[in-house]
Order: sequence, then structure tokens, then C-alpha cells
Amino acid sequence: MNWRLWARQVGAVLRLELKRTLFSRRAWWIYLLAAAPVVLCGAHSVVMWMQQRAWHSVAEDNIAFAAIYHIFYLRLSIFFGCVGIFMHLFRGEVLEKTLHYYLLTPIRRELLVLGKYLAGLIAGVTYFGLSTAASCLLLPSHFGPAYRDFLFQGPGLDHLGWYVAVTTLAVIGYGGVFLLMGLLFRNPIIPAGLVMVWETNNWLLPSAAQKVSVVFYLTNLCPVPAPPKGALAILAVTPDPVPAWMAIPGLLLVTAALIALAALKARRLEISYAE
Repeated sequence: MNWRLWARQVGAVLRLELKRTLFSRRAWWIYLLAAAPVVLCGAHSVVMWMQQRAWHSVAEDNIAFAAIYHIFYLRLSIFFGCVGIFMHLFRGEVLEKTLHYYLLTPIRRELLVLGKYLAGLIAGVTYFGLSTAASCLLLPSHFGPAYRDFLFQGPGLDHLGWYVAVTTLAVIGYGGVFLLMGLLFRNPIIPAGLVMVWETNNWLLPSAAQKVSVVFYLTNLCPVPAPPKGALAILAVTPDPVPAWMAIPGLLLVTAALIALAALKARRLEISYAE
């Protein structure tokens, strides 16, 4: 077991994949997903600052960001971003007819999977981690001194840290799911759609079914809860929350199992571009 050789090979794959994943022209829509909430939160702060009137409080803006994070980030932006990043790692190279170059090199398939996954993870955390931090800081920034007190003397920095941590865990979890799907299915869009329906409507499922999802553990870790609003709120099922010391290791272990399954699939991977 030559650990140094394996580390160099994983590093080589990581460097190659970062160039393809982090700065890819075809990822323009992922850039938009990450940038949209930043632009909206910044525009809100500028409008409130120009009006010079406080229509609400810092706490209300904090709750508003929690709603944005639960609804847009977790269930839409990060989810679809991970679909585009991680499914493309293998499936995209099959479509471009370039995967055989990797398969002809003297590298273990498990290391190839790990290098590609790490590249997708770095790209996803960069896109959505920076977007989460910027949106969280911009939304209530028009309050001036009151906002600085909330940030440095109140729970502001603690909330910011947890939001970025949850974003990182979301990329880790969804990345493992969609990496495996990209290897198992020729057309992974339909399975991804089924996963989307399951994750976005998770709060309507029975308590036991909710725990078979990524978003259930992520929402428990968020610093500010965002209960469902509207007519469907009476149908929501609220199971007992899972503590962080169980949710984080559990999510990491499940992700490790998904990556291991992807590595096993990659060991038997054969490609035929004619198909």
C-alpha cells in the first residue's frame, strides 16, 4: 500500500478536475444559482439604506434570511448545483468521449473517484459557501451600528458559522448521492428528479420517512428554524430533532458509504461510446 503514490495520484486528478469543474463555461447556470441570492440581499440592503427608514428589525431580517436559506439554498440552489457538479464528473466525460483517457492510466479506480469527488466538493463549497456568507452578511447590513452589535456582540457570527457549516455538509451529502447516480444511470436526470421531490417535500412525510433524507439532518443544524407557512402548514410533521453530535457524523458516514459504492462501481466500469 503505497500511500505516497496514492496521494500524488489523487492530487493530480484533483488538479485536473478543478480546472474543469471550478472554472467551466458550462457551469454558468451554477454561478447564477450562487449569485442570485447575493444580488437580492444586496439590493434589499441598498434600498433600505436609501430610504433611511427602519421598516423592520435586525431580528426580522435574521428570520427572513433563515427562510431564504431553508427554501432557496437547501432545497433549490445547493441541490441543483450539486446535480450539475457531481453528475457531470463521470457522466459528462462519457458524453464528451474523454473518460477513456483516465481509464487507460495506471491509477486505481477508487483513487480516480476520490480525486473527482474532492474536486466537486471544493467547487461546490466555494460557490455556495461564499454565496451563503455574503447573503447572510448583506441582508441586514443597512442597520449600521445595530447590525454590528448583532454581529459581534450577539449571535450573528455564530449563525454565520453554522450556515456555512450546513452548506458544506449539504455539498458533502448531496455530492455523494449524485456522484453515485452519475455512475449507476445512463440518464441520471429522472432519478435526480425523484430525489428532488423526496427532499423538497420532506416536511410532509411521516417522521420515520423524513429521517431517510439529507435535508432532514441539515435543517436540524440550522441556527434559526423556518417552519412551513401557508395552508399546508397544518399538514407538516415535526419529528424530534437529531442533535448535532449525531447528525454530523451520521451524514459523513452515509456519504463515505456512497463514495465507497461509487468506487466499487468504478472498478467494474466499462464504457462504449457507441451506446
